[in-house]
Amino acid sequence: MSSSNGPRSLRLVFLFGIVLASKVLSCPPNCTCQYLEVNCTGKQLQEYPLTIPLDTRQLILAANNISYLPSVELNFLTDLVYLDCRENHIGEDLGFTFISVVKLVYLDLSANNLTRVTFTSFSQLTNLVVLKLSDNPNLVEIEKDSFANNSWLRHLDVSRTGLTFLDTSTVSDLPNLKSLGLSGNPWNCSCSFLEFSIWIKESGLNFPDAENISCYSPSELRGWPVPDVETQLHYICLTHLYQWDYIFLGLVGFCIFSAGTLAAWLAGICAVLYEFHTATGEDDADEDEEEEPRWQVSSLRTSPWPTSLQREM
Repeated sequence: MSSSNGPRSLRLVFLFGIVLASKVLSCPPNCTCQYLEVNCTGKQLQEYPLTIPLDTRQLILAANNISYLPSVELNFLTDLVYLDCRENHIGEDLGFTFISVVKLVYLDLSANNLTRVTFTSFSQLTNLVVLKLSDNPNLVEIEKDSFANNSWLRHLDVSRTGLTFLDTSTVSDLPNLKSLGLSGNPWNCSCSFLEFSIWIKESGLNFPDAENISCYSPSELRGWPVPDVETQLHYICLTHLYQWDYIFLGLVGFCIFSAGTLAAWLAGICAVLYEFHTATGEDDADEDEEEEPRWQVSSLRTSPWPTSLQREM
């Protein structure tokens, strides 16, 4: 009995494996699958589909209601090179979401609910060439070293987001960058923005929709094109002084003047005291010198010796 049950068990395991493999490698419901490509555009998906074939190289999940990308399931697709997730509700931090899809070349996360980008968001995507983060209105921060490992990045788009500032080194250190989308953002053209505005003017990159790369704040610079704001920022930040700057300089000057006056007054008091003590010492010495001859004269007058002897003496 045991000999007959053994092969039967093996057959059951084999059949179960075939069924499981067919399920895993089947095309997701309502999606279109071709050779190495899965297209689920506009299928009202609420979640990431779990039955994507493991050899998929191009995955399109655009125009759905997906709010979360499961890192475990996504990272089974080790041959994935193209991922389009635009127009969804993805809003997580994305930390280590793409840890195993290291072959990914194209990633579109535009029109989602991203809030920030950190170093861990795309640090494993060392082959990434195109990254689209545009139309994420809640994206307000991109950390300084977020793209430090993406040295092959050529096209980066952060247009129409909530970004007010972007550290210059975040993009200037990308050696292969050719195109950078910056339009439609509420840029804060304060003095800290001066370095970035100079880099934009001198970088030689392609800036799509460049006429809409403009300042939103401060109010006196609202609407100014970012490439043209450099001269104004030079004037404001390096040569021009505001009213509070003059007040501050006046206070500093007054403090220096007061400190100098007080120091001079103290020095004068010390000099007067020194002169006073010096003069008092000289008067005491003169009085001592005057008293000594008088004592000698009085002693001679009271001497018991005769006058003649005194003369001889």
